[in-house]
Amino acid sequence: MFVLFPLWWALGVAEMMWIPLAAIMVLYLIKRGGTQVPRGFAIWLLFLVLMLLSVIGIDTTGRLIGFAYRALLYLTVTIVFIYLYNGRGTLTTRYVLGVLTFFWLVVVAGGYLGVFLPEFSFRTPLGYVLPSGLQANELVQEMVVRRATQYNPESFYNFEPRPAAPFLYTNGWGNAYSLLLPLVIAYSGYVRRSAKFWWIMAAIPVSLVPAVLTLNRGMFLGLGVAVVYAAFRLALLGRLRALFGLGVIGVIGVAAAISLNLADRLGDRLDVSSTTQDRANLYAETFERTLTSPLFGFGAPRPSFTEGVPSVGTQGHIWMVMFSHGLPALVLFLLTLAYFFFSTWHVTSTTALALNAIILVLIVEVFYYGVLPHGLVLAFIAAALAMRGDPPSEQVPLPLRRSVRALGYR
Repeated sequence: MFVLFPLWWALGVAEMMWIPLAAIMVLYLIKRGGTQVPRGFAIWLLFLVLMLLSVIGIDTTGRLIGFAYRALLYLTVTIVFIYLYNGRGTLTTRYVLGVLTFFWLVVVAGGYLGVFLPEFSFRTPLGYVLPSGLQANELVQEMVVRRATQYNPESFYNFEPRPAAPFLYTNGWGNAYSLLLPLVIAYSGYVRRSAKFWWIMAAIPVSLVPAVLTLNRGMFLGLGVAVVYAAFRLALLGRLRALFGLGVIGVIGVAAAISLNLADRLGDRLDVSSTTQDRANLYAETFERTLTSPLFGFGAPRPSFTEGVPSVGTQGHIWMVMFSHGLPALVLFLLTLAYFFFSTWHVTSTTALALNAIILVLIVEVFYYGVLPHGLVLAFIAAALAMRGDPPSEQVPLPLRRSVRALGYR
């Protein structure tokens, strides 16, 4: 799912490969047997039931295809959580964080592709096998033709190119980056006595360049929440060394923002963009129209009554759940995230704290980002790792483990 993501992106199937790979996970779970889930996970399973029932609101074949795709992604997120929750003895936290650190490097590399080659694009192999009728769909067209940035040189607004690769949109890049960076910092604690630690420490400030150039206000807010929350918890726990390291990273981030003139860039963007007001109007319309079908929603987003703005039920996952699946489904979705967060609130290790913080970041960002599949998968991975805990072999220092094994114990 993650290490081969550049290949899936180049082939044009990155947004779909999660589904067959999750199916393989199901086969492994069946073979293993004895699958377990935390008791509160029933909240999420009930959300899935209501989500599936909302298909009664679908009125066109095109929307039915979109509904099926999103439903399969929700099931994929569910399977990934169960797979990792039950992989405690084999898929260790250190290993998973290492994989996601590699994925973060892929995201950063995609960001630099957008910085240096903002108009780079290519037609993927998917474009040569899909019927032309399907390619007329806007989302499918984004998969067929990969672009390094979210940029339209013919737009009336003179926006700078904003890095997006290896995702479809800049907001997807910002969402993934803000969720991955805490995991990368957590992974550095596992490798601090190796060369990997110094490579990661060098990569973090380097990664801030494309991050700042996305001009992604939502990402800055998410990272800000993570830093403030983590600093508060570390101070309460008396982890002064970890708090100092977090402060250093924060100072580097501020320095990068100043050197890249972030304030002026954001000001220029806001001067020629009405996205904040447009979103507010869209959210109001979403809520009002949801009240006409509050139990099961409409199954999928619908065009807005206002010409030239995005569809109702977009521009934030909360709004999509509300409009597409109804108010009860929205309550269950939010309760799931709250359950994940408060179930891991009591943690004391630095790694578990980072995992807990990621769930908080997602709770903030679901109000203005579409998080399916990447953001939701990353947050559910963090929840699964935090809720299952580390096996004893990861909690005992390596020299002591070797001494114990030498005595015949495992």
